[in-house]
Amino acid sequence: MIKRSAEKSIMRVENFKGGGGEYVMYHIAGSPEELYGKGRIFGHSVLNKGCGVGWHLHEGDGEYYYILSGEGEYNDNGAVSTVSAGDVCFTADGEGHALKNHKDEPLEFIALVIYN
Repeated sequence: MIKRSAEKSIMRVENFKGGGGEYVMYHIAGSPEELYGKGRIFGHSVLNKGCGVGWHLHEGDGEYYYILSGEGEYNDNGAVSTVSAGDVCFTADGEGHALKNHKDEPLEFIALVIYN
């Protein structure tokens, strides 16, 4: 199966989890069924300058961010670090995280949420 870019659903959310600005996700897998019940999100996400994903806890699942381009401020359970292209961030079940873009260049990343 090939899913062409025009066939991907797009999610746009203002102030996602309190992060500010607009969060945009192009769904790679459109439903949990496409992930064989192992997860709920697999998408290509974009944060423009001033936009973010607010700090939130994961309960019953974990989340990977694979940074494709740009640079962001990643909050890993209160420890804040700069992340950039090629970095992988993981938030385990019971832990929390946030991500913010302060740069002019868009921050693009793959988000994958898997069930524990």
